Amino acid sequence: MLRITSLLAPVVALLAGLTVAALHADEAPAKVNLFNGKNLTGWRIYLDKKDQSKDPAKYFTAEEGGVLKINGKVLGMIFTEKSFSNYTLSFDWLYPEGSTPESNSGALIHLQPPFDKIFPPSLEPQGRYKDHGRIFPMAGVKAENNQFDQAALNKVLKPLGQWNSTEIICKGDGSVVVKVNGTRVSSCSSKLKEGPVGFQSEGHEIHLRNIHLKPLD
Repeated sequence: MLRITSLLAPVVALLAGLTVAALHADEAPAKVNLFNGKNLTGWRIYLDKKDQSKDPAKYFTAEEGGVLKINGKVLGMIFTEKSFSNYTLSFDWLYPEGSTPESNSGALIHLQPPFDKIFPPSLEPQGRYKDHGRIFPMAGVKAENNQFDQAALNKVLKPLGQWNSTEIICKGDGSVVVKVNGTRVSSCSSKLKEGPVGFQSEGHEIHLRNIHLKPLD
């Protein structure tokens, strides 16, 4: 009996190890909170040359309720200090009441250095209210199979003054899919696969919250 038990012990240990590994494999990757709701720790700001004499802290601010406010009175961008690849970027956004459908901003993904121009090579999932999510290649970047479904956006877009939600799914193969309020509205692919993420300041006030990044594996 002792002989049999000793022979089975390695098998039991192996099965236990495989079970633990399987459990860990089922665990979802941790979601990263990019904006702490209190200050701009972890973020960088760059203003266009004509605005560089101005104080960036007046134009990109942490507000009550965990809101990142971009007042749009300068041309510039706020972007993460870290680079990311193979992820889903999600955030809520709102243009204040009284805004128009032309109200404009934009997310920036796969930003490429140097970060000293407006705007660096990247992809911009459009932030403008009327065609939110449409993907624009920036600074010479080429996007293939670039598709945008205006009708799908129109069906799910909430009125100005209300919160909407956006997901930008960036896979390691260079493909990008944008969803607004859970509905797919655009997609493309490019050679860009990693870089910081950010948001534009482009003449209109926009509020952002729940800015999260979740690795895909």
